[in-house]
Amino acid sequence: MREKKHQPLLTLAFTLLSLVWVFPIFAVVMNSFKKKVYINRYPFTWPTGKSFVGWDNYVEGLRKTHFFNAFGYSVFITVVSVAVILICTSMTAWYITRVKGAVSKIVYTLCLFAMVVPFQMVMYPLSKLADFLKLSNPLGIVVVYLGFGAGLAIFMFCGFVRNVPMEVEEAAMIDGCNPLQTFFKVVIPILKPSMVTVAILDIMWIWNDYLLPVLVLDQKKYQTVPIVIQYLKGGYGSIDWGAMMAMLTLTIIPVVAFYLAGQKYIIRGVAAGAVKG
Repeated sequence: MREKKHQPLLTLAFTLLSLVWVFPIFAVVMNSFKKKVYINRYPFTWPTGKSFVGWDNYVEGLRKTHFFNAFGYSVFITVVSVAVILICTSMTAWYITRVKGAVSKIVYTLCLFAMVVPFQMVMYPLSKLADFLKLSNPLGIVVVYLGFGAGLAIFMFCGFVRNVPMEVEEAAMIDGCNPLQTFFKVVIPILKPSMVTVAILDIMWIWNDYLLPVLVLDQKKYQTVPIVIQYLKGGYGSIDWGAMMAMLTLTIIPVVAFYLAGQKYIIRGVAAGAVKG
């Protein structure tokens, strides 16, 4: 009875909280159709009359930046990095969970330790090492993202794999499947909710990441979307807010679309990964 009494209040509270989180995105989209002067003076008003400029900010933003070129690099880096993280970390988590021994415990401990180390501690040696290993390209930075994304992904996958019945894998091996076939034909389909959860988290991280591409990539050849948007900031603090809001809107669309398509798996994957079997 108490839960039913408090349910309307909780619904109202979470609705208001969700509006607080969504409002910044709405403000960015709204201001992308306003003149720069009105963005500075009236950032929270609806674009009407003199303040409305239509698609001019989008045209200006595309003109000032190599947006589509950077968009291509961001898509390539994000898709390849997430695919590599999912395959490598899920296989590692399966090995750690199923093969009991000192090696698996050490690997799992190192992965957890990687989640604790602050990025600022490894930022400088990382840039030097990436330059020494010739990783300053879209394929090279994938290796860097794998290293930074492995800790959380393995932690979540290990929790999920523990809940997968061992009898299912044993039945597949009895039917003639080798370990790789068992993993890709049996384990991967069962891991789908957890894989979608990890994919969404990593896509939002890699797509919006600014610091790692700046440190690792060769800026004269390769630029991602966050980098080219930063170039809309001119000297002496001048910023073309209209063009920047327009480019931010174009940047938000792919991530929001993917998130909406896979949001039903997030809670399921996080809850399953958090259970200790």
